[in-house]
Amino acid sequence: MFSKEESRKLREEFWIAFGKSFPYKWTLYKTEVKGLSFKFHFDVKMAMVSIDVDSDFEQRIKVWDKLIALKSILIDEFLPEAIFEDFYILKNQKEISRIYVELNNVSIHNKNTWRQTMEFLNNNMLQIEKFYLEYKDFIES
Repeated sequence: MFSKEESRKLREEFWIAFGKSFPYKWTLYKTEVKGLSFKFHFDVKMAMVSIDVDSDFEQRIKVWDKLIALKSILIDEFLPEAIFEDFYILKNQKEISRIYVELNNVSIHNKNTWRQTMEFLNNNMLQIEKFYLEYKDFIES
């Protein structure tokens, strides 16, 4: 069991190590599409890389429909393990749409899983960014 402070320090240490191991300027929130962002997540049970559609309902439907139109391309060429959820509930009870890949049985509290997690996060985010760069004109239109 870790105290909140120990957990905070481990999280900080992980993200610093990740940034040093994979020094790349990620697109993340700068997609130029309202409500579309890419995210990393790593906690005590799993790691996740996601494409989140989080905007007003009309904009969310518009962007989500474009992503669904590209679903087979995304799966076939970029993220074969992608999970599509048009209604995804965040911990704060906010509803978004999300496409994501997960790595289970890893923990930010277990340094033995960090390298595997860093590689997972890096490889999958690179794939998401390649997909976005290839199809951003369609998604933005």
